[in-house]
Amino acid sequence: MKKVLIFSTAYFPLVGGAEVAMKEITDRLHEWEFHVITAKIQPGLARTERFGNAIVHRCGFGMPVDKYLLPCFGVWRALRIAKKEEVQVIWSLMASYGGFAALVYTWVRPKAKMLLTLQEGDPLDYIAKRVGIFHRFFVKIFERANAVQAISHFLADWAVKMGFKGVPIVIPNGVDIARFTAPQDTSALSALRTQWGVSQEDILVVTASRLVLKNGTDDLIRALTFLPKNYKLIIAGDGDDRDKLRVLTQQKQLTERVVFLGGLSHEKLPSVLKACDIFCRPSLSEGLGISFLEAMAVGLPIIGTPVGGIPDFLQDGETGVFCQPRDPESIAKAVLRIQNVPGLRDTLIVRGSALVSESYNWENIAEDIGKMIRSI
Repeated sequence: MKKVLIFSTAYFPLVGGAEVAMKEITDRLHEWEFHVITAKIQPGLARTERFGNAIVHRCGFGMPVDKYLLPCFGVWRALRIAKKEEVQVIWSLMASYGGFAALVYTWVRPKAKMLLTLQEGDPLDYIAKRVGIFHRFFVKIFERANAVQAISHFLADWAVKMGFKGVPIVIPNGVDIARFTAPQDTSALSALRTQWGVSQEDILVVTASRLVLKNGTDDLIRALTFLPKNYKLIIAGDGDDRDKLRVLTQQKQLTERVVFLGGLSHEKLPSVLKACDIFCRPSLSEGLGISFLEAMAVGLPIIGTPVGGIPDFLQDGETGVFCQPRDPESIAKAVLRIQNVPGLRDTLIVRGSALVSESYNWENIAEDIGKMIRSI
């Protein structure tokens, strides 16, 4: 069986949207066997184990510093694998520490064919600042790639600006259609509301994301001050800003209107979304925004900002409603627009659901990625 080496800063069980997407894709590509070279980062994780159609090889000491060492230890492990197995393609999941490792591998194996996937969601100026003195080598990741897959047109344009000499191919992330469209028991959804301490008549705005600045959760909390008291906020997720957001909620005297659910398993997310009325994430930056697509699949109208890759799927008044970044009052107006404009809510649900089923199905996405791998 043909082999593909994937360089990724982290991998299961340490996951974000990019890692989930990689597993969804590789599990559907049975033509190849995938080897994921990643940093160990946490103690207690096995050096080698299989996740679906990928064998994961963890490098380092089980500490956060491992990601910095990935271009050294990861390349050494990859060369050992390549010595035993025929490797067709190397694949960098994002232009990150894994991207540096993939670049170093190509210095040792100049004939290697390299696919670069861009899933970045952080602001581009933040990425540039974080790269710092290594900017010259960072640019070489893009220059060396034989092919680039970007999950949005925004990231495709970035690849060209960073020096990729070809034409990036936009292939978005997808949604587990079966999971997010499965019927939900109405009594179980009512029980969730009771568990959260909200009534069946309350209007629930839900967000699902890491609690970090770029996702604008603080603006979403402030937006409640512009909404009637029966509008409440459900926050699914955890992150560095959790304590700050709790303090903000107390300062704004909104503790009875904001529910922090903490981090949730992906299996629980469909029922949480379905128990709510509107999805909103007022992002300051976004590579694409898989959480929006999952909410659309469940049957929720969505609110987002016109930044990054969000305009790829959100057409105002058609598949969602736009609000403005860093503008809580704009968020509140978008929420009331969905609730008060006759027919708008139903239009957003029907067209959003259809868009996800047609354009963001993992089966079709995996097939397109497979074609890219074969082409290089």
